[in-house]
Amino acid sequence: MSSHPIDFQIVAEEGNARSGTLRTRRGVIETPVFMPVGTAGTVKGIRFEELEAPDLDAKIILGNTYHLWLRPGIEIIKACGGLHKFIGWERAMLTDSGGFQVWSLAKIRKVTEEGTEFRSHIDGALCFLSPEISMQVQAALGAEIAMAFDECPPGEASHEDARRSLELTLRWAKRSKEAFDVAQAASLVTFNSDGFREEQTSQAGSPHQAQALFGIIQGSSHLDLRRESLERTVEIGFDGYAIGGLSVGEEKPVMMNVLEEIAPRMPADRPRYLMGVGTPEDLVESVARGVDMFDCVLPTRNGRTGQAFTSRGKLNIKNARYASDTMPLDENCGCSVCRRQSRAFIRHLYLAGEILASVLITHHNLAFFLDTMRSVRQAIRSGQFAKFRREFTEQLSSGWE
Repeated sequence: MSSHPIDFQIVAEEGNARSGTLRTRRGVIETPVFMPVGTAGTVKGIRFEELEAPDLDAKIILGNTYHLWLRPGIEIIKACGGLHKFIGWERAMLTDSGGFQVWSLAKIRKVTEEGTEFRSHIDGALCFLSPEISMQVQAALGAEIAMAFDECPPGEASHEDARRSLELTLRWAKRSKEAFDVAQAASLVTFNSDGFREEQTSQAGSPHQAQALFGIIQGSSHLDLRRESLERTVEIGFDGYAIGGLSVGEEKPVMMNVLEEIAPRMPADRPRYLMGVGTPEDLVESVARGVDMFDCVLPTRNGRTGQAFTSRGKLNIKNARYASDTMPLDENCGCSVCRRQSRAFIRHLYLAGEILASVLITHHNLAFFLDTMRSVRQAIRSGQFAKFRREFTEQLSSGWE
């Protein structure tokens, strides 16, 4: 690898849809990519061995800065050798900044120029998170990709409120970049056995930056603010760019309008990341508008409540109609759960309160999301994405009747 923390190359395009490769120090990630969410250092309901196996083969997962910072705490993670070693995951990771969690989880919060003061959702303790603290925490976690600290306005924010939030996010973005560069420089300094200062270098002889930093585009549903946020965030200069503040209460057409306006305008040579979205159809429609990276809790969260994502739409395993149904969750799915277990058995487990029900549905849901992304990549690279998109959408709406 070069001295850059990541290398992104586009290998195929069809319309605004694109497929590429994202190289990190822990391997190559093919895009478009879905990233399972590991809130507390674990993707809920599934072991890493299964995530790494050919059945799922997830190349990158998320870690949540807010949750890991509050519990178990950065000092414990540092003492255990960083987040990868602490949790036993050797593939790539992305950590969010903590901004969204402060907005969504903190019962009492106070936003100032310096940062955000809030009460922990765990024990009510008073906490403070700023761009500088977020960068220090993410540097200690050591994920391949870190996110700038931002403020996430609600989906229905007025133009005035969205403008105020946007300006704050831009000021925080600059501070994030400055603090990130300081943290990265510090992480490259070591001392040899004689006590002399040394710098880690890449093979090319230049300092090797360990992490990439992505900037976040905000602006709520207001397209003029979104365009301005994009332009001014790009001026600061990041390794990749994310669209934040969507899927936070706005109507689905509003989200798609923002994506259609903004995604194709984002730098073509950098990864485009849509944060916290969404359903399988959201992913395919967002790819059609130019997005490369996604994360969402839906596969695991819905798995724990008995809802399976399938090629014919959502399936609620609690329904009585599945009591003696010997079909798999999805007859078109080749995951290990669908090859072995029936709807009837999984329903029995769920009604009996067995943990295995959530584990099995979660496994299938992740397989479905990851396999959908594989199919999307193949379709783009073979020039068949428009056909795939049409057939995928039609089948999703057909149901199991």
